[in-house]
Amino acid sequence: MKWWRSLVLFCLCAFLAVSCGQSTPTASPDGRIVLGTTATISTIDPADASSSFASMLLYNLSDRLYTYKLGTNDLEPQLATALPKVSADGLTYTIPLRQGVVFHDGTPFNAEAMAFSLNRLRENKGSAPVRLSEVEAVTASGEYELTIKLEKPFTAFPTLLTFTGACAVSPKAYKIEADAFQPKEFVGTGPYKLTKFGTDRIRMEAFDQYWGGKPANPGVDIQLLSGGANLYNSFRTGSIDLAIQGLAIEQIRNLRDDAENRGWQMIEQPGGSISVLVPNLRSAPLDKLEVRQALAAAVDRPLLQSRVFAGQIDPLYSLLPNHMKGQKPVFQAAYGDGKFEQAKARLQAAGFSTQNPAVIELWYRSNITNDQLAALTLKALIKKNLGDILKIELNSVESTTAYNRLEQGVYPTFILDWSGDYFDPDTYLYPFLECSKGNAETLCESGQSAAWGSFYFSDQANQLLAASRQEQDPAKRQKLLEQLQQIVATEVPFIPMWQGKDYLFVQKGITGASLEVTQKVPFWKLKKAS
Repeated sequence: MKWWRSLVLFCLCAFLAVSCGQSTPTASPDGRIVLGTTATISTIDPADASSSFASMLLYNLSDRLYTYKLGTNDLEPQLATALPKVSADGLTYTIPLRQGVVFHDGTPFNAEAMAFSLNRLRENKGSAPVRLSEVEAVTASGEYELTIKLEKPFTAFPTLLTFTGACAVSPKAYKIEADAFQPKEFVGTGPYKLTKFGTDRIRMEAFDQYWGGKPANPGVDIQLLSGGANLYNSFRTGSIDLAIQGLAIEQIRNLRDDAENRGWQMIEQPGGSISVLVPNLRSAPLDKLEVRQALAAAVDRPLLQSRVFAGQIDPLYSLLPNHMKGQKPVFQAAYGDGKFEQAKARLQAAGFSTQNPAVIELWYRSNITNDQLAALTLKALIKKNLGDILKIELNSVESTTAYNRLEQGVYPTFILDWSGDYFDPDTYLYPFLECSKGNAETLCESGQSAAWGSFYFSDQANQLLAASRQEQDPAKRQKLLEQLQQIVATEVPFIPMWQGKDYLFVQKGITGASLEVTQKVPFWKLKKAS
């Protein structure tokens, strides 16, 4: 088994190479918080921002109608003063709004401003992952009352309104106009206002007119570092107060092991990102159900967890994350892990043998090292345990190219990941399974599953999705969600692989640090010991 160790050590060593060309930041001595990350942020415009770290910044710079109570997944009003009043047909939401709120530029907040903000998200045609396509109209029905009309009922709509892109923005600072974006500016109502958006540093100052009270610190500096080695070394030397997003597996392990001796705090939480294996149902031999089932049975998630990820992921057996209410480990029950005899039997039932092997191209993103390690491991496992009845051929391509070509159907299988846009099962089922145009013969011609390169089509899945979006009774909705999860396990249009974990490292002397259920860090709770 020496090859396991050699493979992992070779790839992890690359992570630890230290960059010499970048200056080291200095943590602020005046009570300001310095947070380091390797995340890249091209825009902070809420109608156009799509990255997880841009969402983190918007979470701290803005307010939405609803948010989650800290430390829980309980929905609570933010700019609203109560949960919506919903009409009997489930189409009209009436929301009372908070008074006495002002934007960072001094503009008063009211229903007209909130309607402007949501309509801008709907109409500016940006890249924000949630664009309120369910909404027919947003209007101010009073100075501090908002009315939202939906095209059809959507039970999870209040949860969707927690999305950071649905925040309030100043009507004096923004326009409703296609492609009219402000990537390096932000004017909202949140506890911080943006004062600098640079290529290597973002600066946020506490907003002294914030309705929700004064933050525990005077401001936050975001240090944008060029790689994991810089982030790792900056935290170890105390140049930054917190580190998040960008540390490699071995770097996380080293910081964790040193935490007790150095007084660091490590916060670990289940992440919102799931990784799946996407079979192209139009590509032979994956057009055969038995082959997809065999592939599902051959995956050994606990082995990936221990040998590739050093325990820094969790095995995943559904499209829903493990910590989401209603998740059922349907793939564990149906296929288990590393069930190679079961896999061989299914391949034989599909007509394959050592003389007539099933050959599958497995693609992964060349710039995602973890995906490469997982693909190499999966190929080695199948070769060792299934011999020549199933042959895996590995190929890779850079992420951007892959995303642009998925719906062209050029990849027989692909390892991809997904992060939900709001904390509800809908954002993990609808984006995979929905097909707006297709049939049993042509499969999905247009819709979410085609965008993934799976092309899965199911009348039953479409009907269950529609029903789950409209069902108001939580118990009845739960049964619909369970049926959808079971369909995925039976027909295998996707194979859930693992769920990521999020890590936040915090220096000694910093209090108030947390990772919320939405994977956000509330900056306003952070305080540096004097």
